[in-house]
Amino acid sequence: MTQEICKYKNFEYIIAKPDGFSEDKKYPMIILLHGAGGRGNDISKHLGYPLFRLGAEYIKNAVVVMPQCFADTWFDIFEQLKDFVVYATENLYADKSRIYVMGASMGAYATWQTAMSMPELFAAAVPICGGGMYWNAPRLKDVPVWAFHGADDPTVLCEESRKMVDAVNKHGGNAKLTVFDGVGHNAWDYTYGNKEMFDWLFAQHK
Repeated sequence: MTQEICKYKNFEYIIAKPDGFSEDKKYPMIILLHGAGGRGNDISKHLGYPLFRLGAEYIKNAVVVMPQCFADTWFDIFEQLKDFVVYATENLYADKSRIYVMGASMGAYATWQTAMSMPELFAAAVPICGGGMYWNAPRLKDVPVWAFHGADDPTVLCEESRKMVDAVNKHGGNAKLTVFDGVGHNAWDYTYGNKEMFDWLFAQHK
């Protein structure tokens, strides 16, 4: 894959494109949302983000778009984030039937919230060690979700993912949770290196 650093309004973002990329084609798209440690105004530090390292083999036929949070949290700029998502999916070579949102920690909270706010857009969501407003979970009844969490996470309790998954399923949705025994907050390394997850992800169509 090739990575480029670009800018849209207040966002710096990375776009990672497949080898042999053609502007005439449409590709599965992953909107990738980082955690609190990635905030700031230097997107270059995300060029080595774990998904690009651990999942390189699995994402090689997709476009990955990763904005950087320039505020304290994604929620402080949530309307701008939604605007960015619309921009990315309209202008950055996305196959509209295969748009996915994925994120870890603070980015998982934003993954849940973005999917609930724009459910018509996403074919699937993968929130890793996060949580959300489970009273809004009915909005995800048509968006397949696979959540991941470390059993021993001291930062975001595993119960947060469980509450969201249970709420989605209670309202007729299709959500599942994988819990990694003996793992703390860093559930993302185990997720981004998980071939089964990517096989499932790219099989989801809107």
